[in-house]
Amino acid sequence: MNDERIQAEIQAAINELVTSGAEIGLQVAVIKNGRVVTDAVSGTADPRTGVAVSGDTLFWAASTAKGVATSVAHVLVERGELDYDMRVVDVWPEFGSHGKDKVTLRHVLLHTAGVPGLPPGTTVGDLCDWDHMCAVLADEEPWWEAGTCFGYHAKTFGFLLGEIMRRATGRTISTLLRDEVTGPLGVEDDVHFGVPRPLLPRVARQVASDDPVPDFPEPGSPLDRAMPRGVLPDAKYANRSDVLTSDIPSEGTMTARGVARMYSALLGHVGGVTLVSQRRLASMAAVAFTGMDQVMGFPISWAFGYSPDRPGGVPSRPGSTFGMVGMNGSAAYADIDSGVAVAVMRNRFASGDLTIAARIDRLVAEATS
Repeated sequence: MNDERIQAEIQAAINELVTSGAEIGLQVAVIKNGRVVTDAVSGTADPRTGVAVSGDTLFWAASTAKGVATSVAHVLVERGELDYDMRVVDVWPEFGSHGKDKVTLRHVLLHTAGVPGLPPGTTVGDLCDWDHMCAVLADEEPWWEAGTCFGYHAKTFGFLLGEIMRRATGRTISTLLRDEVTGPLGVEDDVHFGVPRPLLPRVARQVASDDPVPDFPEPGSPLDRAMPRGVLPDAKYANRSDVLTSDIPSEGTMTARGVARMYSALLGHVGGVTLVSQRRLASMAAVAFTGMDQVMGFPISWAFGYSPDRPGGVPSRPGSTFGMVGMNGSAAYADIDSGVAVAVMRNRFASGDLTIAARIDRLVAEATS
């Protein structure tokens, strides 16, 4: 199928979703072997003003940003500034309290570090205070010995990774993202942890879904302890200027075309920019864990800091797909074998709803196979 046909089919699909009222605003970017085959937008960025979505519209994308943070870490390992088996305590001595001295960067990337929890009274204001969050994590008692269990570090992942980077390099995770990844790719204004204040007018407003709100995690459950009630994301949370402008690297704000370009570069398809070697790329995408998630409470497979699954359930070779989805329905991923990088952004906030990303993924698979 030619590029014009792919663009037309995806554009028609997202237009129908917006026209039907199922979606407010959408962005989809598809890059195959370094060639942009889809850069589609539809709908409204802010229903209060009627501003339309454009390719430059930034969307809060929840945990889709974990894939971005992970990618920065792999690039720094490629540059020799980090090592997967470096102990966190060697650059962040305070972190070694309560027997956490054996935790390594590898454990953090694999969500096996054993520190997914937050104090029950954690507030959004706390999340926006970097030094406070790092002090909390340094003092946390581990849930398990490093490397012995897997548990999704829903909120703590980004702070752990970001502080390791800051201590090792002297640069914040946002500075490293810009210097090492987005700047060389020309998308420094398109992918963010904390959004620079001058760019806030570009951010789409998240709109709460009409669907029933999912039940809160059971009080005292592992998920409740990892994601306390006061910091559970919803549309109101995602629209807060302090959240948007703070480095909370388990979350982030981005355009579809910006993050798709990052994934295409990781595949090695952006001329003049080498982020990682092909050997490292293979190790990044390889499935590293299969078993029970001690936080989420269900079986999971995990690559080296990424989900190894396509959101539409499209079959792929193990070790070919790597990326992340967000709880608000955003997604970004790459597939080594097909050479495809895909990103889907939306501002209809529906917790855990990947229906749109799944539909786009299946369209992409059919159109680019």
